Amino acid sequence: MVTLERFFPYTRGIKFFREGWWLDFFWYTVFQSYFLKILIFDYIIAPAKTSLGLAETGYLSNWPVWALVLLFLVTHDFYIYWFHRLQHNTKIFWRTHEAHHSVKTVDWLAGSRSHALEIIINQTIEFAPIIFLLDVKTAAVVVPVKALLDATWGMWIHANVDAQTGKLQYIINGPEMHQWHHSNHREVFYCNYSTKFAFWDWIFGTGFLPGLNPFKYQFLKPQQYGLPYEYPRDFFLQTAFAFKRFDVKKAENATVVKPYIEWTRLVRNLFKNADVKSTKIAE
Repeated sequence: MVTLERFFPYTRGIKFFREGWWLDFFWYTVFQSYFLKILIFDYIIAPAKTSLGLAETGYLSNWPVWALVLLFLVTHDFYIYWFHRLQHNTKIFWRTHEAHHSVKTVDWLAGSRSHALEIIINQTIEFAPIIFLLDVKTAAVVVPVKALLDATWGMWIHANVDAQTGKLQYIINGPEMHQWHHSNHREVFYCNYSTKFAFWDWIFGTGFLPGLNPFKYQFLKPQQYGLPYEYPRDFFLQTAFAFKRFDVKKAENATVVKPYIEWTRLVRNLFKNADVKSTKIAE
């Protein structure tokens, strides 16, 4: 995908190490993903299966693997469409999703930037049915296959690639529609929610792609990306911002001047649990 971005860029002039690249790669892709994987599988899904008394033999374990993967792909994608739509249409759930839209340069890595709450909700709902309905051996095959397809497709739809798949965008989602979804243009704030199957958008009336019927005007590309308001650039501040609004510039200046003491003080104040005495000792 990186090679395709170099030779067939959707937006020209984007650097490989663009703004926020290390934030997305280390903090979201490596750090957050590692710990959330443990939390979701070991502390949410596994205990839930035990407490529900579900059979270890698996209710669908006799199905062929390809059929299971297809089943979970389609059903999960249908759920994602509606949950994604809910996130864009309600203030509470938008807080779990705005971090994903804070990227100002959309490339193959941009899709990894998602708030921890969003990941916990979506991946629990994604993988719990697989663990609940299959035996351990079958799930050990289906889970990584499903996860690999999700990760690959997530990178693909965010990739800075001028794919030009035309009317295929009625069926399969690609960079053309998702680049528009990430743009800071009012006409697409509530469009293009699909992840893998674009037909959800066209069926439910939320598809948008200039130049593709039923739109009659000339094909256009987004001119700007990101959010129409100030948003933190630090991983921890982004995580906290979903729970409590604060002055972004003031918070970022504090973390630059005194990265450890000031950030600790800020977080404590945000949740109204300030411990002035311990901060003074630290200073």
